[in-house]
Amino acid sequence: MDRFYGFDLGDAESAVARLNKESHEAPEILSVADAKSFITAYALTKDGQLLVGEKACYEPNVSERKLRFKSRFLTDKNSKKDVKSFASGVLGELYSNGDLLKGDDSCFYVGCPAGWNKLTREEYREIFESIGYPPVKIISESRAALVSACQSKYLQVGYDILSQPVLVVDIGSSTTDFAYISGGKEEELKTGGEVFLGGGIMDEILLEDALQNSFDGKRIRKMFEESSVWKTYAEFAARRLKEKYFLDEDYWKENDCVQNVSIRQNLLPARLTLKMNAQVADKLINQKVEKLGNRSFKQVFTDALKQIAKNLEGKEPELIFLTGGVSKLPAIRDWCAEVFPEAVVIRGSEPEFSVASGLAYCGKIDEELREFKKDVDALRASNVVEDIVSENIQKLYRKTVDALVDPILKEVALPIVDLWREGTLEKLSDIDEKLQEGIDDYLHTEEARHLLQKPIGDWLKDVSYALEKYTMPICIKHNVPYGALNLNSFLSVSDIDVKVESKDIFAVEEITWLIDGIISIIVGLLCGGSGVAMIANGLPGIIAGAILSIMVLALGKEKMQDALLNANLPNAVRKLLPKSFFTSRIDHISEDVRNGLLENLAKEKNDDISGRLIRDISEQIESCLGKMAEVVEIPLV
Repeated sequence: MDRFYGFDLGDAESAVARLNKESHEAPEILSVADAKSFITAYALTKDGQLLVGEKACYEPNVSERKLRFKSRFLTDKNSKKDVKSFASGVLGELYSNGDLLKGDDSCFYVGCPAGWNKLTREEYREIFESIGYPPVKIISESRAALVSACQSKYLQVGYDILSQPVLVVDIGSSTTDFAYISGGKEEELKTGGEVFLGGGIMDEILLEDALQNSFDGKRIRKMFEESSVWKTYAEFAARRLKEKYFLDEDYWKENDCVQNVSIRQNLLPARLTLKMNAQVADKLINQKVEKLGNRSFKQVFTDALKQIAKNLEGKEPELIFLTGGVSKLPAIRDWCAEVFPEAVVIRGSEPEFSVASGLAYCGKIDEELREFKKDVDALRASNVVEDIVSENIQKLYRKTVDALVDPILKEVALPIVDLWREGTLEKLSDIDEKLQEGIDDYLHTEEARHLLQKPIGDWLKDVSYALEKYTMPICIKHNVPYGALNLNSFLSVSDIDVKVESKDIFAVEEITWLIDGIISIIVGLLCGGSGVAMIANGLPGIIAGAILSIMVLALGKEKMQDALLNANLPNAVRKLLPKSFFTSRIDHISEDVRNGLLENLAKEKNDDISGRLIRDISEQIESCLGKMAEVVEIPLV
C-alpha cells in the first residue's frame, strides 16, 4: 500500500485524513465539501446531484436531506441507506478533488464505536465495499485516538503508553465512547461500550436558551417543525459557538460571544441570535434534561466514570486520554481527575481530528507490521532455530539429567531395592521391570515437571540469547522494540510456554539405559570391583563378603554376577546388606548413573530420537516468535 486513509464518520461531523507510506509527518487532513471538519449530512437535489457537508443542509431544491444518521445505525434499518449515500458523496468529493486517484494502491480505515460487535462492524464494512471504496478495515474510534496519541510528537508519550493502563474517552456529538487499554490490548468495559451522551445535548440546551430569549422565537420554532434540517443546522451553529467559548473562557468574560443564524425556510427569513456567557455555560453542564433521564450532562458523564472506576477496582488507569470535540471543555478534565485522582489526563491539540489521524496511522502501522511479520515468518521457516537448538541439545541433556537422577534414585530405585531386601521381589533381575514401570510413572508426574522448570528455563534463556543475533536486526529494521522478539520476555519460571517434558527427554531407550546403569551399579556394590563385596562394618557385612567370595571362586566373576541376578536368595542373606548401606552410597551411585546416562545420550542417542526432540522444541520456539509478532504494537482488530 502506498497511501492510507482514515475516515472518521461521526454523527454530527466527519473528517478524512491521508498518510503516505514513506511520510514521517502527521497525516494530512483533507478538505471535503470545502471543510476539513465537515457536517455529516447529505442531500439529493431535484436534478439528481448528491451533496454532502454544510451545503447539503441549506440547499433549497432538494428531494431528500438527511443528518445525524450514524447514531441510529443499530436501531434504524434506514440508517444503513443513509450511511451509504453519505459515504458515496464523500468518495465522489475525494475523487473530484484529486485527493484519491482511480487505481491508487491505497486502503481506508473507517472508525466505529468500541461497543459495536464483529457482526455489526462487518455489516458496516460491507457498505463501503459495495460503494467502491478501496479495501476497507473497521477500527474502534477510541483505539484510533490512542494510536494518534502514541504517534503524536506533541504529546511525546510514544511507545511507553502501551505499557500502562489507559482509559480513552471519546466524546462525540451523540455518544461518549470509553475504551480501556492495558499493555496495548483493549479490555471489555462494563458500560455498554458507549454512553448515549454527547455534545449535541449541550447544543440543544444552548439553542433552546436562544429561542426563549428571541423576539421571533415562536415563528422560528414553527420553522423548525416544518424542517428539522434547519433545526439541526442551528444546532451546528450552536456547537461552533459553544466550542469557541470554551476554548478561552477568560477572554469571553470581557467580550460578547455571539453568533447570528439566518433561517430561510420561507419567503420571510428569520434571524436567531446565539449567545454564550458564564450563566449559559453553567446551564449546558448542570441543567437536567428529560432525554438524559432528568439528569444533567455532568451527572451522566461522572456516573459513567464512577461505574468504570468500580469495575476497574485495582486496575485504575494511569493515563486518561481525551478526544472528540467536546473534550475541549475544561470541566471534562476536572471531572476525570475527581474520579481518577492518580491518573494523568491529556488531550490532543486537535481532538476533532485525532480519530481520523489515528485511523490513517493504523493503516500505516498495519502495513509495517505485515512487513515485520513477513520477516519473522521467514526466520521461522529457516533452519536457524533448529540449528541453535541442535547446538545446545547436549546442554539440555546435562541439565535435565542433573535435575532428575537423584530424585529417581531416591524416589524410585531405593524403594524398589528395599522391596527386594524384604523378599517382595524374588530376584534382582525382577528389579528391571519394576524400575521401568516406576521410572516411566515418575517422569509423568507433576513433581518431575516441576523439577525441570528451572533447568529448562535456564536452558531456554541460553537459546534465546543465541537467537537474538537473528531477531534483533528484524526489530531494528522495522523500528520495533528489541524486547518484542525476546524469548526471555515470553517465558516465566512458573509457566514455561515452551513445554519440554521429562518423558520427552527420556524416551523408552533412555529409560532402558538408565535402568541398566542403576542395576549394574547395584550389582557392582554387591560384588565390588575385584569380586569382593563392599563390606559394611560388623559381622553381617563380613558374612556377606565371605558368601560372595566363595561364589566368585566357584563360578568366576561374570557367571557369579549372572547367578546373583537370578538367584532367589534367602531373606536372611538379603538383609545382610542393610537399607542404610544403599542410602549411604547414594552419592556414589548418583554420580555413576549420571555419567553413564550422559555418555549414552551423547554417543548412542540416534538421529531419529534427537531429531524428533530438536524439531519439537524448535517448533514451539517458532510458535512463540509468531505469537510475539502478533502482539507487537497495539492490536488493531
